[in-house]
Amino acid sequence: MQNVISVRQLNTYIKNMFTQDYFLQMVSVKGEVSNCKYHPSGHIYFTLKDSASALNCIMFAGDRRGLGFRLTEGQQVIAKGSVSVFERDGRYQLYVKEVTLDGAGALYEKYEQLKRELAEEGMFAPEYKQQIPKYIHTLGVVTADTGAAVRDIIQIASRRNPYVQIILYPALVQGASAAPSIVNGIHALERQGVDVMIVGRGGGSIEDLWAFNERMVAQAVFDCSVPIISAVGHETDTTIIDYVADLRAPTPSAAAELAVTQVSDIENEILDRQDRLYQRMGRVLQHKRQQADQMEMRLKYLSPASRIREKRTYSIQLEDRLQNRLQAILRERRHNLALYIERMKAVSPLEKLNSGFSYVEDTDGKNIRSVTQVEAGERLRIRVSDGVIDTRVEQIQKEERLPG
Repeated sequence: MQNVISVRQLNTYIKNMFTQDYFLQMVSVKGEVSNCKYHPSGHIYFTLKDSASALNCIMFAGDRRGLGFRLTEGQQVIAKGSVSVFERDGRYQLYVKEVTLDGAGALYEKYEQLKRELAEEGMFAPEYKQQIPKYIHTLGVVTADTGAAVRDIIQIASRRNPYVQIILYPALVQGASAAPSIVNGIHALERQGVDVMIVGRGGGSIEDLWAFNERMVAQAVFDCSVPIISAVGHETDTTIIDYVADLRAPTPSAAAELAVTQVSDIENEILDRQDRLYQRMGRVLQHKRQQADQMEMRLKYLSPASRIREKRTYSIQLEDRLQNRLQAILRERRHNLALYIERMKAVSPLEKLNSGFSYVEDTDGKNIRSVTQVEAGERLRIRVSDGVIDTRVEQIQKEERLPG
């Protein structure tokens, strides 16, 4: 009975054996991820398996800072860490310190790293995005000159607007020389002065699309003065230039639709703008006519001819008033004259003569009013109503006047 030990003692002993094994203190294990669980505490529990066996793994929250992607079912990874025994359950597991993707996964990790770097440099910032012009004359396309992508772009662009000129730069889109070829195509079409550019290719694996994940291609897209629409792969494929481009299209066909406006839409908009222009012109003309009418009224009011007519009218009024005044004065003067005439008649010598009186004067024309003014034999003139009588004084007879 001396060899009997407790379960804990045995598990501790086995743990010490694992701890003393130098190989198990830092081992890299390749396998497929399964049963992956993210614990609320931040720890990650998963299993690595291959065709013949499985291994329990745990990655503590403190070690996750170096993990640049999210672990998911089915990923092929390389987990690096130490193997030890969990004493409570009596099972061993891999305590993971680092995880890297294996094969395509390594490319994905490289993709994520470049994506983070470019985002930190501001190459994805919306303020650097250029507006895609609505109406274009020339469409530049950087893609392979064979394949479905270029055929789809040409077919859809020509159908939407046959007047748009399409300029193709036949670039390599796969392989070691693809990235420089794409960059040269972007620079060439920029020098050509196209209105907008489509850069892309058909779908494929991450290896097939890798040229569009290169920094030099992303930089060329970012620096290009021509608005660029990225169209790489199928709708679910996403590459670095999709984030850098001014607009991302899910497919090359969709890129052609985004770049080229339907010619019928252009015609309708022209008609709509024409109608709005006519309406605007009508309102402007009406406003200008009103202004002209107001100016004409002001001109008439301020015109010398208007003032002359006004003064002439006033002159006519004054003339009428003067005529009326003169007529009134003449009537008054005639009336006064008639009164004077009547008064003069009362003292007029002619009236006296007509009444039987006569007027006596000497040869000098001096009025004879007394017998003392003449002598016998003197010649006198006697004026009567119908003539003059020349006579001679024969005799003077003085009469006594009765006291008055």
